[in-house]
Amino acid sequence: MHTKTMSGMQPYINLSGISAVQAFEIGDRYIDIRFKDGTVYHYSYVIPGRASVEDMKRLALVGLGLNTYINQHVRRKYATRLS
Repeated sequence: MHTKTMSGMQPYINLSGISAVQAFEIGDRYIDIRFKDGTVYHYSYVIPGRASVEDMKRLALVGLGLNTYINQHVRRKYATRLS
């Protein structure tokens, strides 16, 4: 199993101060998200879909609402668990 390290990932700003999201990496057709427990999930245009991935990219860059969005709209719809 591939383990994604923090290098290459951008820290999540976490404006709310309560997010479980720690960092993210944005690609053309995906976003990888590292949570504070060390788990990294890969979300792609295939799963959960383009609209969700683009919403998550926008929220990641703003630093607010990403964890809530995942909990309310994506849940377990990730392409791969990387670590």
